[in-house]
Amino acid sequence: MSAEQQEPQAPVALPSVKDDRFEEVLRLIQDARQRAVQAVNTQLIDLYWQVGAYISHKLERAEWGDSVVSQLAAHLAQTQPGLRGFTRPNLFRMRQFYEAYRHDERVSALLRQLPWTHNMMILSQSKLTQEREFYLRMAIQERWSSRELERQLKASLFERSVANPARASAVLRQDYPAAMEVFRDAYMVEFLGLTGDHAEADLHGALMNRLKQFLIELGRDFCFVGSQYPLQVGGRDFALDLLFFHRGLNCLVAIELKVGRFEPEYLGKLDFYLEALDRNERKPHENPAIGVLLCASRDDEVVEYALNRSLSPALIAEYQTRLPDKALLQAKLHEFYALGAAGDH
Repeated sequence: MSAEQQEPQAPVALPSVKDDRFEEVLRLIQDARQRAVQAVNTQLIDLYWQVGAYISHKLERAEWGDSVVSQLAAHLAQTQPGLRGFTRPNLFRMRQFYEAYRHDERVSALLRQLPWTHNMMILSQSKLTQEREFYLRMAIQERWSSRELERQLKASLFERSVANPARASAVLRQDYPAAMEVFRDAYMVEFLGLTGDHAEADLHGALMNRLKQFLIELGRDFCFVGSQYPLQVGGRDFALDLLFFHRGLNCLVAIELKVGRFEPEYLGKLDFYLEALDRNERKPHENPAIGVLLCASRDDEVVEYALNRSLSPALIAEYQTRLPDKALLQAKLHEFYALGAAGDH
């Protein structure tokens, strides 16, 4: 029988990919790889910082002109052909990077925890010192990809967080002070592709189809528990729109969806769901559940009245299907800072 006529041999059985015996070794390898990547990134950011400092000092002392930086870029390209990232524009970015942060020791440690791409995005799109520090910390905390960082910059997360803090009940603010750093006044869900005229079922279905993106928008410590989560009270069955667990706050988070404006009676139903969760679902080591009413719109004065007497840890937020007007938010932020400065005098 010729080689072409030979019957194919049976494939050799490979071990199963999932084997609990080796999980610890895999974890050690992954941790080591992560540390190695971080070490390389830290060295790279340090190098760019040092080069930026060198160029800055030369230009400040008038020892160099801009043309010398161009000559440096050409020299490096000629003598180090495999060296990347040292073009004339990048050398000036390194100088800008150094000059932006050289007097801020608190921020310098943050810079080395993020890739160069992230640092450049934040530096080029953020003007205020507080804004840059905010995005640096958030990008590290949430482990945003460059795409997600770009999205949050376009969504003006800093302006919204400062000028529009979350609308929460007194119970939530008192019992969960850290929650005010977790929850937001508004959530951007432009990735759902919803039209202006959509039903609650459309919103719910779209969130389930884009659950990964919604979890990123909520924040890193949110874990999905269930959709239309069943709650039985007495002889009746109820369904909670969305149920999550927050690892940092160590509690269940109930989210009720409303496609119209907020109405005060919605809060009573949410209170009911929170009571049912605390009595029937909460584990002994967990904190009481938190409730979020996610509405298409709201009247802030109505919200204030409704939350003022609420005895539940709850908040009322908007979902927005389009990115906000950044210029309008920046103007509001400037007004906010101006009022704060006037109040200090």
